[in-house]
Amino acid sequence: MTTLKNEQLLFPIYGQVVCLYQDMIKFIRYFLLGLFVWENASAQKLPTDYVNPFIGTSNYGTTNPGAQVPHGLMNVSPFNVMGSSLNAFDKDAHWWSTPYEHSNSYFTGFSHVNLSGVGCPDMGSLLLMPTAGKLEVDYHQYGSTYTQEEAHPGYYSNVLKKYGIKTEASATVRVGVSKFTFPKGQANILLNLGEGLTNETGATVRYVSDTELEGSKLLGSFCYTNNQAVYPIFFVMRVNKKPTKKGYWKFQRAGEKWENDWNKDAGKYKIFTDYSDQLSGDDLGAFLSFDVQENESVEVQLAVSFVSVENARKNLQAEQPSFGFEQTRKEASSLWNGELSRIEVEGGTEDQKTVFYTAMYHAMIHPNILQDVNGEYPAMENRRTLVADYNRYTVFSLWDTYRNVQPLMSLVYPDKQVGMIRSMIDIYKENGWMPKWELYSRESYTMDGDPAVPVIVDAWMKGIRDYDIDTAYEAFLKSATTIDSTNRIRPDNADYVKYGYVPLRDSFDNSVSHAIEYYMADWNLAQLANSLGKTKDAQTFGKRAQGYKLYYSPEYGTFRPILPNGSFLTPFNPLMGANFEPNHGFHEGNAWNYSFAIPFDIPGLVQLMGGKKKFVDRLQTTFDKGYFDVTNEPDMLYPHVFSEIKGEEWRTQKLVKQILDKHFTNSPGGIPGNDDTGTMSTWALMNMMGIYPFCPGRPDYTIVSPVFDKVTIQLDKKYYPKSDKVTIRREKQGDGEYIKKIVVDGKLLAGFKISHQVLVNSKDILIVTGNR
Repeated sequence: MTTLKNEQLLFPIYGQVVCLYQDMIKFIRYFLLGLFVWENASAQKLPTDYVNPFIGTSNYGTTNPGAQVPHGLMNVSPFNVMGSSLNAFDKDAHWWSTPYEHSNSYFTGFSHVNLSGVGCPDMGSLLLMPTAGKLEVDYHQYGSTYTQEEAHPGYYSNVLKKYGIKTEASATVRVGVSKFTFPKGQANILLNLGEGLTNETGATVRYVSDTELEGSKLLGSFCYTNNQAVYPIFFVMRVNKKPTKKGYWKFQRAGEKWENDWNKDAGKYKIFTDYSDQLSGDDLGAFLSFDVQENESVEVQLAVSFVSVENARKNLQAEQPSFGFEQTRKEASSLWNGELSRIEVEGGTEDQKTVFYTAMYHAMIHPNILQDVNGEYPAMENRRTLVADYNRYTVFSLWDTYRNVQPLMSLVYPDKQVGMIRSMIDIYKENGWMPKWELYSRESYTMDGDPAVPVIVDAWMKGIRDYDIDTAYEAFLKSATTIDSTNRIRPDNADYVKYGYVPLRDSFDNSVSHAIEYYMADWNLAQLANSLGKTKDAQTFGKRAQGYKLYYSPEYGTFRPILPNGSFLTPFNPLMGANFEPNHGFHEGNAWNYSFAIPFDIPGLVQLMGGKKKFVDRLQTTFDKGYFDVTNEPDMLYPHVFSEIKGEEWRTQKLVKQILDKHFTNSPGGIPGNDDTGTMSTWALMNMMGIYPFCPGRPDYTIVSPVFDKVTIQLDKKYYPKSDKVTIRREKQGDGEYIKKIVVDGKLLAGFKISHQVLVNSKDILIVTGNR
C-alpha cells in the first residue's frame, strides 16, 4: 500500500524489472559474479546447461517446460492436454492441473501465465496456435502432433508434424514472445480465448490495428475452494507482419430445431471476417492469416497485466519495444544463469547436477512478480489499483513452501525473501488477513493452517528483519484469536481455542490436519512473541502448541480424530486416506502421515509415544511398511526426525540417500508427485547440498550426507556481512554414506545440526563420510 517514490523508478534490465536502484546494482554484481565463477570453474557448462525443464512433467509432477524468467509473471508453456484421443491425459476427461504432460502428443498452442507443480486447475489460457493452409478454428481439428522438442531455461521449441511449422517461445517478466517459422503458402496464427485450464469462462477481444489486438479473459476459482475468487487478466498482442486477412470466431449455441433451420451457424464456429470491433463471449478467438515464403518467420508478442489493458500495453512497450526473439531468448538465459550461479556444485554425476539445478530452477518459478512496469498492481480482494515501490509478489502456496522453499530464499536469496514478506504484510494491510493460498490478489483458502506465521517467523529468527514486524504480529494475533466466522484462515478456531483441539464435526472433515497446522503456527508465534518481549503471549501460544498430545491414541500409536464429546473416533483405521481416499479428520493423507509431524517438540513426542525405543521403532515402521509418502508435505520431514534422536542420525543419512536415488531423477517422472510450487524440488536440492531446514521457526539445519564433493553458496553481504560465501565439502573415507564427523572452520562440530548464524558466518564446512 505504498506509493512509488520519485527516486525509486522501475528499470527494465534484461527483460526483468528491478525495483530500487540499489537492487539493480546488487543484481548486476551477482550476475557478473556468477559468470566469473562459472567461466573459471566450468568453462564447458553454465548452470542453465544442467537444467532439464522436462523433469517433473510426468508422474503427476505437474511442472511444465515453458519459457519463463526467474519469478516472472509470464510463463509460455506448450499446451497438450486437450483435443485428441492421442493424449493419455485430457483436461476435460478428469481432474487435471497442468498445461503439459510429457507422455501426451497433441499440441494445441502456447498457453500464457501458468502455474507450476500445483494440484488444482487454473490459469493456462490465452492459447496461441500457428497453423498452415486452410483456416480451421476448432482445436480438435487444428491441433497437431509434434517432434524435435527442446527446452532450456527461458526457451521452448518443437516442430508441428501436421504443418511443418517450427514453434519457439521465450519470455520477459510480463511478456510472452513466440516465433513461428512456416512453410510457403498461407500461414495462420490463432488466439483461442475459449479454452484453458481455468474454471471460469468469458473473454473480450478487439482489434486495435491490423497487427495488434487487446482484450481480457476471466480466470479463477482455483481448487473450487472459493468460487468467488475470480479475476480478469488483460492482454495486448502484437505481430511483426501485416496479415492478408484477420477476424474472429465464436461458437454459436444451438437452439430449438426451428431456430437451427434458419440459423446456419447454430452449433458451429461462426467466422467473422467483416467485423473488427469488440467481441465478447465464452468460446471465441481471433485469427490472422498471412502469405509467407518458405521458412519465413512471424513473431508474436503477448503482454499481460492484472490491472488494465493500458498497463498491458505499457508492459509490452517497456519490455519488448521492438521485435527480436533471439535477443529475448539470450537475455532470459542470462537471467537464469545469474540466479542459478548463486550456488556452485562440484563432483557428483552429470545427472545429479541436472537434478540439482533443475530443482533450483523450479524453486524460482513462483512466487511471481505481480506489479506492472509502472508499479501498479491490484490490491488484495478489493482490487483497487495501488502502486508498489518494490516487487509485489503473488502465488503464495504457503502450506507447501513454508517448509523449505521460504527457508531456501532466506539463505540464498534473502532480498527476494524480504520482498515476499513485505508483500504478505501488505496483503494484510489491504485485506485484513495474511495470505494462505493467494493467487493474483485473490485468496483461495486452499489447504490448512495459518502458514504465513512460520514463513515470517522463520526469517525473523534467522535475522532477516527488513520489514514491519509489528504489523505482521498484529496480523498473527488476529488469525490466532478471532473465533467468529470472519476467520477463514482458521475456520474452526472457536473449537480450537475452547478445547485445545479441533473436534471432528463432519465425517470427512480435516480436523486433525487443521489442528496440527495450528499447533505449528502457535509454536512459531510463541517464538516471535519471546523475541519481541511479549512474555505473556509467548506462554499462551506455547501452551496451545502442546495440544497435539490430545490426539495421541496409545491403542493405535498414532494421532486419532476426536469427537465433539471428547472421545476418540470409533471405529478407526489409521491407514484410511492413502492415495487421496476420503478420510476422517486428515487432509490428503492418513494418521501415519501426520503422527510424527511435530518438528517443534520431538522430545515431547518421544515421551508421549513411550520413550526412545518405541518411538524409533514406530517411526521406522512408517518406512519399512511403506506408509511414508515423500510427496505429502506433513511427513516429508520424517527421515530427518531420526536426527533429533541421539544415536539415530545414521537413519536420516541412509533414508535421504535412498529417497533421492529412487525418486529424484533426470527424467520426466523425476519428481515424485506434485512439485507444489517448488517444494518437492527444494526437498531434493537442500538435501543434496547436505543441509535441510527441519523445523521452521527454529533457525538451524539438519546436516545430511552431501551428494557433491563441494557446494559453494554465494551469500548476500547486505544480510550476511561477515562472509561472502560458505563452502560445504565432503571428504569420503570409505564407500559408506554415513557421517563420521563435521568440522566447521577447523573446529569439530558436536551433533548433526548447524545453526543458521554459524552457517552464514563460516567459511568452510567439512563433512567426513564413510562406513557406519
